Amino acid sequence: MKADSHLPLARIGIVVLMVLYSVLSYFDRTIMSVAGPGMIHDFGLSETQMGAVYSAFFLGYAIFMVPGGELADRLGPWRTLAAMGAGAGIFTATTAVAGLPSLGIFGVIPLLLMVRFLMGVVTAPLYPSCGKMNANWFAPSRQGFVWGLIAGGAGVGSALSPSLFAWMLPALGWRRSFSCAAAATLALAALWSLYARDRESQQTPVRIPRHIFSRYPENTMTNDQVHLEPHNFWALLRNRNVLLLSFGYLTVGYFEYIFFFWIYYYFGEIRHMTPKETSSYTTAIFLAWVVMSPIGGILSDLLVRKLGPARGRPIVPVVGVLGGAVLLFWGIRLANPLAVGAALALSFGLASSSDGAFWKATIEAGGDNVGAACGILNTGSNVGGFIAPVLTPWIASFAGWSFSLNIGCLLAAIGAAIWFFLRPVSPTAQNLLMVADTVSSM
Repeated sequence: MKADSHLPLARIGIVVLMVLYSVLSYFDRTIMSVAGPGMIHDFGLSETQMGAVYSAFFLGYAIFMVPGGELADRLGPWRTLAAMGAGAGIFTATTAVAGLPSLGIFGVIPLLLMVRFLMGVVTAPLYPSCGKMNANWFAPSRQGFVWGLIAGGAGVGSALSPSLFAWMLPALGWRRSFSCAAAATLALAALWSLYARDRESQQTPVRIPRHIFSRYPENTMTNDQVHLEPHNFWALLRNRNVLLLSFGYLTVGYFEYIFFFWIYYYFGEIRHMTPKETSSYTTAIFLAWVVMSPIGGILSDLLVRKLGPARGRPIVPVVGVLGGAVLLFWGIRLANPLAVGAALALSFGLASSSDGAFWKATIEAGGDNVGAACGILNTGSNVGGFIAPVLTPWIASFAGWSFSLNIGCLLAAIGAAIWFFLRPVSPTAQNLLMVADTVSSM
């Protein structure tokens, strides 16, 4: 069919836009740490006050993660992501005007706290909505790879922000630099609004031969979407697979957020590496994320096709998370700085390779409420992200950094074990997954 020739290109465009959203989202949220010293100087803030501003984003982000996913289920991911991009652009720009003398009546700290909290609120639907788009647009056998690319985009944004924003600050100042980041985010939101739709059939008409569906007369299906077992939102909170996956993702989040917040400090202050070594090895860690996350998604999809979901899907997350834990446990005991940096980069990369499998399994478990299910999953990760930055240095203060990092390894190992307790996909849903793969190959 003539229309079919355009379908792969349409899907590629959707993936590229979601990856760019992921890149810019992590860029917008991490540039605060780069601009932090200048803001502390300009406003006369203490380090503790600046730390509270950093945390305000994550508070709004975590609280509104599940409501953001529910919003994607109700309004559709296309509209939700368009609104998310517009809101993120607006509040990135608003950060630049917080603390202007004309707004001095409100106080710098309250304004910054409010703006960054609201930035977290509007950003919260990003990944649950991307999960919903993934379920709507891509065959189940490709969803792990697609999510690996989206997660890799977050690594690109994290790796770019220290160098690119640090280059922009001397030339433009932190206010204009924030404005440039806001303009890029708003431009992406406009492009998304014009190009994307909730489902592929809404963008390009698709005709699917009726005989494909006649094999499964008990299933009610449309060309718009392949539906798995229906759930309501409250049923998700009792769904064994969703809860286990969210707990597992919490432990992986704890493990990964140790790297986000403390690995730069660990290299420089604990291992006494040179500034060049510290910067290089920290960048290598985020680059490992960019590379390993898509590779993990590809391998997960391949193993599921070869071995089936029950046997194939646990392999990548179990091997990746356990391998990451072992490498961190071993790496912090090495003496050579290069060996330490390489071991920890591979550790983080292996852990991040599990992302595709976690999100794909949650998409499967979520049924019609994919957005809310993904919101619950990502809330788990962010709970781990809340705990790790505070608990890691607190444990280190009385037990040492090696012991504190070992706790992260232990939690990751516990999280890997959840994959052995997941319930298999029901036969009805498995039939629908087979149909989806058949349709996608036409």
